[in-house]
Amino acid sequence: MSRVDRLWLTEAVRLREEHAGPLDDEEANRQARAGGGDLPTLIERRALWLARRDGLLEALRHWRQGARLGAVALAVLAVFTGTGLAFAALGDGQRPVNVFWALGSLLGLNLLTLLGWLLGLTLAGDSGGALGRLWLWLSEKLARDARAAQLAPALPVLLQRQRLGRWLLGLGVHGMWLLAMACALLMLLALLATRRYGFVWETTILGDSAFLGLTQALGALPALLGFGVPDAEQIRASGTLAGDLESARRQWAGWLVGVVLVYGLLPRLLLAALCLWRWRRGRAALAIDLEQPSYRLLRERLQPPSERLGIRDAAPAQLHAPSAGAQLDAGAGAVLVAVELDGSRAWPPPLPKGVADAGVLDDREGRRRLLDQLTRFPPARLAIACDPRRSPDRGTLALLGELSRCAAATRVWLLQAPAGEALDSARLDAWHQALDALGLAHSSAAPLNWLENGHD
Repeated sequence: MSRVDRLWLTEAVRLREEHAGPLDDEEANRQARAGGGDLPTLIERRALWLARRDGLLEALRHWRQGARLGAVALAVLAVFTGTGLAFAALGDGQRPVNVFWALGSLLGLNLLTLLGWLLGLTLAGDSGGALGRLWLWLSEKLARDARAAQLAPALPVLLQRQRLGRWLLGLGVHGMWLLAMACALLMLLALLATRRYGFVWETTILGDSAFLGLTQALGALPALLGFGVPDAEQIRASGTLAGDLESARRQWAGWLVGVVLVYGLLPRLLLAALCLWRWRRGRAALAIDLEQPSYRLLRERLQPPSERLGIRDAAPAQLHAPSAGAQLDAGAGAVLVAVELDGSRAWPPPLPKGVADAGVLDDREGRRRLLDQLTRFPPARLAIACDPRRSPDRGTLALLGELSRCAAATRVWLLQAPAGEALDSARLDAWHQALDALGLAHSSAAPLNWLENGHD
């Protein structure tokens, strides 16, 4: 995943929380803190975890697919546009071609849209032109994912900090017109090579000198590249249909091709290269805005302030001894933990060597402490003992899911009922269905051999 994608998802998560309220991010914050790093890194890691959990990562893939399909559709449109411009300019060869009408047909729309882009760049700031906005609209529609709608507002917000929106959309706009003008130029060459065209100019109120000066001025730059320019006699002779135009055909054809290349294709090529350079340069400087209120609140959760060590209050008469969250050795290969067991059971059972006992989780603090430890030192195998006499409520199932994500392999041990007591079959079936939905392996047999050896 590119850096722009990671920042984009981070911004999408921020906007989602601002509009819909804070997300359930306790596990995301814990996973982010476990990796360490500065605050931007922690915020980004947290956002990516939430994006993966809530489907935004998949939505981003769909949006990219839609963007590619939208670009292909616009590219096809550009090919047909360029080809159509060449046909409209030269016609079928049955009548002489008015050179300035042909030039207007080939360059007029291109130059008007280029002028609009430049005005938008100057006045509006982040202008991508109509084609740029059309591409963004097509990308969202072709993604066919409702979650992709959350990504659409995040991208402009991210890019506007470095004023990159104009360059990204500008790259697309100039790329489309570059393709259109390239197709127009190729079709122009093909038509000139396979058909016989005569070239004329006509006027009612202008004199010969106006067309003479305009033709030579437009042909000055193409002439530097080796393209032909009609001389004064050929230009005057083309002003009448009765004149002998055979000597001027090739000069007019070379002039027309050179003018389209220099004033139609090359400006788009240079502007596309400029936009690409500015995009790559600004992309390296992209970063999240830590001054956003939501990020300032995250600082307290991802980088909690340090507390002064030492005795602050007198010790109570009797200290509370928690029954969960026992300190585990770093890198313990196998861990056994129980969830909400009553005092009628003897716990823990005799454990093989190398299997760590994480105690019984029965309060929030114990759960948080154990999850922090497992996040920092994930075990290879984790067995979770549950009492199937209790109902599999959502809180317990959420805890099982969090614990399972902290280990390479996880099994749930559904304990047998105490002697003289029978399990409720309906409740046991509910446990089986819930664990199957979570994708967790479960059994009523003690997984001690699996914990010790990795197999049964």
